[in-house]
Amino acid sequence: MTRLTAPRRLLTPLVTAATLLTLAAPAQAISLLDRGPIADFLTVFRQQGVPRQTIGWNSPYKPGTVVISTSQRRLYYILPNQEAVQYGVGVGREGFSWSGTKTVTMKKEWPAWRPPEQMIKRRPDLPRYMAGGNDNPLGARALYLGSSLYRIHGSNEPETIGAAVSSGCIRMTNRDVIDLYDRVKVGTKVVVLP
Repeated sequence: MTRLTAPRRLLTPLVTAATLLTLAAPAQAISLLDRGPIADFLTVFRQQGVPRQTIGWNSPYKPGTVVISTSQRRLYYILPNQEAVQYGVGVGREGFSWSGTKTVTMKKEWPAWRPPEQMIKRRPDLPRYMAGGNDNPLGARALYLGSSLYRIHGSNEPETIGAAVSSGCIRMTNRDVIDLYDRVKVGTKVVVLP
């Protein structure tokens, strides 16, 4: 008889989810699936996007730097030995793209979202506040860039990765932003190229 096995790191969240859902009231069960480690696990397998890969990279940027090519719609996390991790990203639509150098000043898991006033003026239908979770436009993680309103964040619309659709933020699939979040520290230099 063949015995099927799965890595423990994959089974533990599933067993935890099943146990919590069995013990929790329906409303609590829904909130357990909306954020936290169970949501991290579920979202990683739900979203595809542009494949993440390690590539050769010869540039003047030091290892640990994040470089974003708006025109290529790619984000590069610079590794030692002339390599980089390449991710697909969504970027600012026409009139909302930008370039420059920023620093990661804060990191948040499942961040809440408060649309800025300028965005609410353009889109009065938007909520004034949205708690973190799977429906939140900031997705699973957010890296805050300087004192600006710009973020590198996940997305509840993975189909927009590779497109110019945002109000200036850099969007990633939740799977990729979780990976980047784990690599990046507060103080990391972020270079946004045209």
